[in-house]
Amino acid sequence: MFSYCPSCASNKIEFKNNKVFKCPDCGFTYYHNTAAATGCVISSDDKVLLVVRAKDPGKGRYDLPGGFVDPGEGAVDALCREIKEELGWAPPPDADLRLFASFPNTYPYKGVVYNTCDLFFSLSAPGLTEKDLTLATDEIDRAVFLRPEEIEENDIAFKSARLALAAFFHLKKD
Repeated sequence: MFSYCPSCASNKIEFKNNKVFKCPDCGFTYYHNTAAATGCVISSDDKVLLVVRAKDPGKGRYDLPGGFVDPGEGAVDALCREIKEELGWAPPPDADLRLFASFPNTYPYKGVVYNTCDLFFSLSAPGLTEKDLTLATDEIDRAVFLRPEEIEENDIAFKSARLALAAFFHLKKD
């Protein structure tokens, strides 16, 4: 991420323990902390909503609606904002968003690998269909509602989303 120290321009900057940049010349320290991200399993009747990514990472593969939490934003607010931005549909104000899982993940973007802590919520939206959505086509190629048996694990872009879907379907069985 850094080839030179942002403080003194030394080329001796080191990346230690996969989380901290330290400059031995001036003492500059930068913690490359984990970023918070959200995802939502939106179920409608016996299906779940998956989006097909329009860009890398994971272009052409399934993902869950959601995204990064902005500074000063809580996870639920970030999730609702991301759903609205991506799908053109917002969970109703009385929506029962439930946090059901959290998994670590990595998000490679423009040569930098970001470590994330992905928080997964569930939301039941009976009667919701693809026709109710207006997709942000710069991010989402298409949206589909699929039954669990129609989802191939290898078609899902991120490990954390695969784990979240497995956890969601396991909870639904109980």
